[in-house]
Amino acid sequence: MGRRILHIDFNGFFASVECFFDPSIRAFPVAVTGDPEKRHGIVLAKNQLAKQFGVKTGEAIWEAKQKCPKLVCVAPHYDQYVRFSHLGRELYHEYSDLVEPFGLDENWVDVTGRTRDFHEAIDLANEIRERVHAEIGITVSVGVADNKIFAKLGSDLKKPDAVSAVLPDNYRDVAWRLPVGDLLMVGPSTKNRLNRYGIMTIGDLAKTDPAFLHAQLGKAGLTLYRFANGQDTSPVLPYGFETPVKSVGNGITAPRDLVNDDDVRLTVLMLSESVSRRLREHGFRANVIALSVRDCGLFSFTRQRRLKAPTFLTDEILDTAMQLFSENYDWQRPIRSLTVCASDLWPVDRPMQLNLFGEEEHRKRLETAERAIDGIRSRFGYHAVLRGRLLTDRTIGVMNPREEHVSHPVGYRA
Repeated sequence: MGRRILHIDFNGFFASVECFFDPSIRAFPVAVTGDPEKRHGIVLAKNQLAKQFGVKTGEAIWEAKQKCPKLVCVAPHYDQYVRFSHLGRELYHEYSDLVEPFGLDENWVDVTGRTRDFHEAIDLANEIRERVHAEIGITVSVGVADNKIFAKLGSDLKKPDAVSAVLPDNYRDVAWRLPVGDLLMVGPSTKNRLNRYGIMTIGDLAKTDPAFLHAQLGKAGLTLYRFANGQDTSPVLPYGFETPVKSVGNGITAPRDLVNDDDVRLTVLMLSESVSRRLREHGFRANVIALSVRDCGLFSFTRQRRLKAPTFLTDEILDTAMQLFSENYDWQRPIRSLTVCASDLWPVDRPMQLNLFGEEEHRKRLETAERAIDGIRSRFGYHAVLRGRLLTDRTIGVMNPREEHVSHPVGYRA
């Protein structure tokens, strides 16, 4: 009989949570949006009514309101989204120890040990769907399959508040007719490339010679071929499992154009502080620092550099990022957004080569100072301690990139 896997997806998650707390907007098209005054004026999420007007995630607020003049725009409340996400996972854990998150609003749940066949799995999916609505107050759509890829595909088939099955005896009829872009890991660029080869549907992909896909897309082509044919064998990870951290980064869209090196240095300092603190929290030092830049003409680039010694010190991350900036940008346009990322991580207890010129004592003092700042901020908040340089610009310097620019990166590897 094989495995029985559910993919449970909160419907219009952010917007649903906002409507839960404000019943007065439930009858209206609703979009959760960034703050236009802070240059984050895009749609982050929308409810079903807004979707019916063609409102799309990622588009500008003004574009959404052209489609839907009565659109109600509300600010995000990430703390509530995290709370509801945990409530969902706790409920799913009552049915299985194998509960794997895919972002805040989606989870795979392996119910093979709880069910005897797909009929029971579908009944269980409906039970969970009804409980989420009754006990948590928002709705989910659930996909049922024998693998994670088709389970996710199933949860997208009917929305909101529905259960759909993509099973070994029907996936050719259900999944293969769908656009190839509906398959997990087929992003816009890959979709366009496949379309140019005449691969328009998931069925087209499943029937394509794998040697051709490998020649055009490398290993990813073979992975997509397996996915299209329902050959995903990746397990659902245990509840509470944490994927090892491979990199730590933070990016920001500036509240105003950055027009000179001083503006950029101030912003990179703020991001470097965030990255260095997260490195310490995870118990790592970084060997590689990367900087991503996007200007107001939407030209962008990413550059990286290996350090002489692994670090979690703010100033060392800052100096490296600024070197990358000065070597690669010529100020033809103002800067719109910046990202600092640390990778090739080493555990802090891993032995490392000491500097022969007596700099280690100074670095130890800096590490002690930064850990002390972490402690103060943990107790009294980010703004309890600020570097004097950050106070030179109240628009940029006092922002908290970690809490005011929240992202939840997720990835999938077969």
